[in-house]
Amino acid sequence: MEALVIGGNGFLGSRLVSRLRSQGHRVGVLDRMPARTDFDWTDVDYREGGLDDAPVLAEALAGVSVVYHLASSTVPSTSNADPQRDVRENLIGSLRLVDAMGQAGIRRLVFFSSGGTVYGNPQVCPVPEGHGLNPISSYGVVKVAIENYLMMYQRLGTLDPLILRPSNPYGPGQSTAGIQGAVAAFLGRAARGEGVQIWGDGEIVRDYIYVDDLVTLAIKAGASGETGVFNAGSGVGHSLNELCAMIREVTGQPLPVEYLPGRKFDVDEIVLDTQAASRAFSWTPDVTLREGLRIAWEAMQSKNT
Repeated sequence: MEALVIGGNGFLGSRLVSRLRSQGHRVGVLDRMPARTDFDWTDVDYREGGLDDAPVLAEALAGVSVVYHLASSTVPSTSNADPQRDVRENLIGSLRLVDAMGQAGIRRLVFFSSGGTVYGNPQVCPVPEGHGLNPISSYGVVKVAIENYLMMYQRLGTLDPLILRPSNPYGPGQSTAGIQGAVAAFLGRAARGEGVQIWGDGEIVRDYIYVDDLVTLAIKAGASGETGVFNAGSGVGHSLNELCAMIREVTGQPLPVEYLPGRKFDVDEIVLDTQAASRAFSWTPDVTLREGLRIAWEAMQSKNT
């Protein structure tokens, strides 16, 4: 397989690059940021640029058989501040990608959507793929729009898209300073002996998936002939208060919590039904949240020694 990972410089993207390379696939990366210095890019065709850079995009697509599209310039907590930017950079950028793929004769696209935002506040949990889509943030609205366009191109016969809706990926190497990723942020604060801030009462429930479980699914999906939409989560929900309690157990740190007023764009509860992915790809997530926290914490401690 000759794969291009768009957004391959990030936490999830670099993990995907590493696994693809280890399995003997030829891998290229297109990312707006310069290549990270803490990652071994040996045998990876790394190109710096965005989806709005037509010549660089065309060069990156040369000889590729499958494209993994992970790039996003926004996160749920920032997207509502500038929806026009969200549409311009993420929706329009994705349409540019599809157009460039068509010119290059590439049909296979694996798009990382969002299992945490496209459903809004769901009617049932765990949430199946057929549940109505009612996003309450610009991030989710744009993800849904991209999904719809990809399925339109499939109906037109020009694209073979597979859409993954991941929950909340976490694991070793995730930035502890980011504005997205409660697990990494909370572990980072525990490592520094600090407390955390939680919007609301801490009872919002999320589905957390260990990064390697998600990468395994992504590669199986990309290599398959399947198209359509698949949830990618653990299938188990944990509140933020439960997450904090687990982190205290794993780290031995007190991790005090300051509760702030809730935010209107935060979904109350989201847990994904992953039966479709399990059937289609013979896949099940292996790492529990408690075990994943332990692995991530030990990796963090090892890096700091």
